[in-house]
Amino acid sequence: MASKRMFSKMKRTPKFSTRHRNRCEITGNARGYYRKFRINRILLRELALQGLIPGMRKASW
Repeated sequence: MASKRMFSKMKRTPKFSTRHRNRCEITGNARGYYRKFRINRILLRELALQGLIPGMRKASW
């Protein structure tokens, strides 16, 4: 989990537009980012298993 200082730093607009990096809003992680949910893949899976994301459930066949 990123600190408050890091979150405030991430929210600032970058000096150059190419430096923008999508980051998870909860953990601050930049890898495995899902635009639709604005969180990373690990957190998405945890929240889906808990039933906190409407319309999403674990696949089984």
